[in-house]
Amino acid sequence: MSGVREVLAAFRAATSCPASLWREDAAGLACLAHDADALPEGPPASVRGTTTADWKSRTGDPRIVAPVDGLPGTWLVLGPAKATRAQLDQWAAIIGPAARQAVTAARELEQAARELAERYEEINLLYTINEILGRTVALDEAAQIILQELLDTVGARRGALFVHDRAALQLIPVATAGIEGRELPPIALDDTRAVSARVFASHQAVIAGRDLPGAEAEGPVRRGEMLAVPILWTAPGGGDQPPMGVVVLSDRKGREPFSAGDQKLVTAVATQIGTAIQNARPVRDSLLQERLQHEMALAHDLQMKMLPDVSIVAPIAEVGARVAPAEDVGGDFYNLFRLGPNRTGAMVGDVSSHGYRAALIMALAMSAATIHAPRTADPGEVLQLMFAALDEELERTEMYLSCFYGVVDRRAQTLRWANTGHPHAFIVDEDGEAERLPAPDPPLGMGETFPRSKTRPWAAGQHLLVLFTDGIADARDRKDRRFGEELVLELVRKHRKRPVEEIVDEVFGAVAKHVGRVPSRDDRTLLILRS
Repeated sequence: MSGVREVLAAFRAATSCPASLWREDAAGLACLAHDADALPEGPPASVRGTTTADWKSRTGDPRIVAPVDGLPGTWLVLGPAKATRAQLDQWAAIIGPAARQAVTAARELEQAARELAERYEEINLLYTINEILGRTVALDEAAQIILQELLDTVGARRGALFVHDRAALQLIPVATAGIEGRELPPIALDDTRAVSARVFASHQAVIAGRDLPGAEAEGPVRRGEMLAVPILWTAPGGGDQPPMGVVVLSDRKGREPFSAGDQKLVTAVATQIGTAIQNARPVRDSLLQERLQHEMALAHDLQMKMLPDVSIVAPIAEVGARVAPAEDVGGDFYNLFRLGPNRTGAMVGDVSSHGYRAALIMALAMSAATIHAPRTADPGEVLQLMFAALDEELERTEMYLSCFYGVVDRRAQTLRWANTGHPHAFIVDEDGEAERLPAPDPPLGMGETFPRSKTRPWAAGQHLLVLFTDGIADARDRKDRRFGEELVLELVRKHRKRPVEEIVDEVFGAVAKHVGRVPSRDDRTLLILRS
């Protein structure tokens, strides 16, 4: 009650009036606090239990006793003092509420100290579990230790710790105690007889009495009364999230029932476990992400290896080609075919969207092209055969494929081509003039028309076949400005006399400078052929 004494001492310093607090209980009248070393005179029985009353001290000086509101059986004694009754009444009205607050605070502190002493083992358990969870990210490494610590503290002999298996819709036991020689099976979440399943569904702890029916699956862990608590965690923004499992305890030593304090302790432990599981998830997710990134890197390498080396058409043709996926893998591709001593086939395709689904269509398209291109000299027929091979997959994925396929015959000095919706296909002549090769047919997957072939003259050694995809023309800088088709053609015109590989380098270098650090929105592919 040191805080109460300080209040009373401060009052005396301000008023020169002694003050003390008294309480009466079954043991009699006792002084709770006073402002001096010597024990003051207590109020006589004749004035206790009434409204504010006064009496004379041994010296004849006036005193008053006033009941303290909110503290039954407690009185404030003021005096003796050289003061009037009116002054004493006024001082009692001031000091009474302050004394009540001081007494209430002191009692709360004493209660907290008693509870702390009584719950030392439980607090020590929480600290121990926090240490266990703090040095491991794998629940199965700590579950058995945590369960045993919990059983020892609560005084139970049997227990189990279940975690939620989302795929199987079950509670899976990861730790058990007290059921040696018996296997604890998983508990189905839809088993309405299972106490654990009901606790998981309701998010509420339950003390199940001996007579409460249970599921057969819980039989090995249940003896007598059972305490089941959900494993929950609270998000940083507040609010409980879906449960992660259930903690079950039973077979209390001495057959004593589980108390509200036991339930509160197990709930605190379950929350620690839930938080540990949630904190461990980013670690596991990081490991999975690293594995995924490694696998995607392998997929990228595999996809790039599917693209043919440009040297396969040498010396009939000189080709420069490059594919840069927006993600690890993409839907852009090129293909090259050596079709005899004088003919070279060149194909560029662009699967709608990008990423792994587009990459699968790309792989199928390249495979179909490799099979059918050597079998016919008609580019339109090749594209039709490719569509037949891809039709079902394109329909299922709701994707489509724009594709240009041209065959250059340097002896006949012709270019024969078919174009299904590919907009960026040009011939650049020796003077730098660019002629667009039109796309009369819709992309594969957007129509049923038979792609038609067209033929035009080709100047061997002078003409350049220039094919690129939307990802180059639509490349955007930080102000959302397009790189543009004309700039691609301007770079090709400017460098048309140089080796085609160097022209490809110039275009990709200009695109990279244009976009800076802006992430790519689409795959980028460029192919330039001279024959």
